[in-house]
Amino acid sequence: MKAPVIVLFDGVCNLCNGVVRFIIRRDPEGCFRFAAQQSEVGQALLERYGIPQHQALADSVVVIAEGRAFLDSDAALEILRRLRGCGWLYVLRHLPKPLRDGLYRLVARNRYRLFGRRTSCAVPTPELRARFLEEG
Repeated sequence: MKAPVIVLFDGVCNLCNGVVRFIIRRDPEGCFRFAAQQSEVGQALLERYGIPQHQALADSVVVIAEGRAFLDSDAALEILRRLRGCGWLYVLRHLPKPLRDGLYRLVARNRYRLFGRRTSCAVPTPELRARFLEEG
């Protein structure tokens, strides 16, 4: 079995939680694993890959795959290329990176205002708990 793709997301962001639900619906094989950036596991992974927490939260989603960390639009594209029915969107990688990242950061900067935020990280349902990296 291939190593899972880890998605570190802003656990209090409604958009980010929606992205996690979007991924789960399109990943019946369970290739993706998730952790809130604010969790101990999320913090440890950010530290391991040398990503400061303030940068990760600004980026909203960090993807760890194949021993690398992906940020900004590269993170979104790594998710899309692995999802059933979404791989064709990977052609967006041919857009200039400054343009891709600029659009991504515009949404990331305004995500709380546009989509709202929670007062605490969402707790996965018992059926989905195995998809989330646990503490300890």
